Amino acid sequence: MDASVLTDLPAWQRLGGAYTAEEIAQQPRMWTALADLLDDAQARIDRFLGEALRQPDQLVIFTGAGSSGFIAEMVADHLNAQWPAEVRALHTTSLLTHPALYLRRDRPTLLVSFGRSGSSPESVAAVELVRDRVDDARFLDITCNADGELARRGHGRSDTLSLLMPPPSCDRAFAMTSSLSSMLLAALSVFDGAPWPQRVQRLRSLASHGERALQAWDGAVGTLAQAAYSRVIYLGSGPLEALAREAALKVLELTAGQVLALANTPLGFRHGPKSTLNGDTLVVMLRSAQPLSRRYEQDLLDELRGDGIAARVISVGPDGDDRADGDFVLDAPALDDSWLAPLWLLMPQCYALQRSAALGMTPDNPFPDGTVNRVVQGVTIHSHG
Repeated sequence: MDASVLTDLPAWQRLGGAYTAEEIAQQPRMWTALADLLDDAQARIDRFLGEALRQPDQLVIFTGAGSSGFIAEMVADHLNAQWPAEVRALHTTSLLTHPALYLRRDRPTLLVSFGRSGSSPESVAAVELVRDRVDDARFLDITCNADGELARRGHGRSDTLSLLMPPPSCDRAFAMTSSLSSMLLAALSVFDGAPWPQRVQRLRSLASHGERALQAWDGAVGTLAQAAYSRVIYLGSGPLEALAREAALKVLELTAGQVLALANTPLGFRHGPKSTLNGDTLVVMLRSAQPLSRRYEQDLLDELRGDGIAARVISVGPDGDDRADGDFVLDAPALDDSWLAPLWLLMPQCYALQRSAALGMTPDNPFPDGTVNRVVQGVTIHSHG
């Protein structure tokens, strides 16, 4: 198929990727819809949060598994820097196995759960675990599925606030795309310390920039995906480290592991992981908007391009004087990296989709044998008593 037709749904239908393509392309519309949704919910959100974030003894845990856990990592440090409360990211897959390391019965705790389906066994079990082990526990469920277990179990409870994302964001495809960016931006909008109108306006601005990014990058991503790189390395720092991990996961998922994808930080990459480079490796730097971070990133980009070991080295991020040929850049709004992450994620999402199709796979269902599932299966929740 033509390399510049993300929105050509009939073509993607023939390739078994129509859901994935549509759900990537619809994200700017979801962000606009989210702005309207959160505007309507502001009073309810403010009542629920009250003064909790201003209390130093308050613990706020952002949690999820897999991609949802990466959302937690992308937002937690940015928000922790703004409030007296302690805000941290913790994957449900760690919380369930080692609860004594993270929970105290006498410490007020707000568990913020991310869930596309809201029905993964770890998500449900994490809520029950915190409810059982913490005396003053409350729950904010950010989910895309009104019929999921999180939404159903939290309905009508005074200790729970459920925030449902725009319905189309409940991705039908295997990979999380519009669900992830919607839940990420919802968390930032709810917890950021900026005035509420400014937060909502950020969503609308990001939607506009997202439309431009998809239009500008579509053809180049399709061409890039035709090259037979067997390894892809994503690099990012701060909140973009988790973005790099999510970007790598998308490649692994949509190619069913046929393309090896790894993630690291620009400074950490030299400490051993650089040994993964070879002549079949694509390196993608997810660039920060922060000047200090960009200097470290540029040092590594210059080094990797000078070494000539990797097949190709490119970057994705805000436009600047340090751009190079082949970079995916955008004249982005002046926001912190957590807020800009959904913009840069558009490129890795599109790449994973196009690479999957180039390998002759079906992106909407890259595991037709059922060995990996859209909603995780096979998890036994063991007693923590």
